[in-house]
Amino acid sequence: MPTPERLADEIDRRIRALPVPGVAPVRKVRRDYTRELRTADAATVLAAAESLLGRQRWVAYELIRHHQGAMAALDAERVERLGAGLAGWGDVDAFAAILAGHAWRAGRIGDDTVREWARSEDRWWRRTALVCTTRLDDTERTVDICTLLASDRDPMVVKALSWALRELSTKDRSAAESFLERHEVAALVRREVRNKLATGLKNPRPAARRGARPDA
Repeated sequence: MPTPERLADEIDRRIRALPVPGVAPVRKVRRDYTRELRTADAATVLAAAESLLGRQRWVAYELIRHHQGAMAALDAERVERLGAGLAGWGDVDAFAAILAGHAWRAGRIGDDTVREWARSEDRWWRRTALVCTTRLDDTERTVDICTLLASDRDPMVVKALSWALRELSTKDRSAAESFLERHEVAALVRREVRNKLATGLKNPRPAARRGARPDA
């Protein structure tokens, strides 16, 4: 097997050579390497993923997510290193939804770590904390993080709070309703979560608002 750095270079070359670099063909490449790396040790997969971060970030996260040993080797320090350089909502959502949220759910990172992210001066780490809750099935921890950020008015954080509460509403409707009653959240959050509770959609068409069956 090539070194992790050469493996990362090979994955990057294959993706850049795709005639149509959409999500589906890129993911097919990732799946090829997931199969190839099935028997590789965790250190190899993690090193290859870290080498890919600056080039194919979400692919790097999926390589780890789909390798049992690599996921088991994660801790707070490693996860934060894998999140270094987050600079946009796309990167944040890939990191949180593919990797960090699952690591939290599995107990690889603790609640205190995610709370630190929620209190960060960096908007992207605050968004990360909220998006991570969408991978939980845990009302208490979700409400804890949402409470820390209920008064945040950064647009990227506001949208993530809406997402977190809408996801909560599908698992614990009463908790989402109670949260809106107890906290002064941004108008967008209140509107989208109420829409979700009423129609199943965050932005329903007029017909859905009148009580039509939601189509998504």
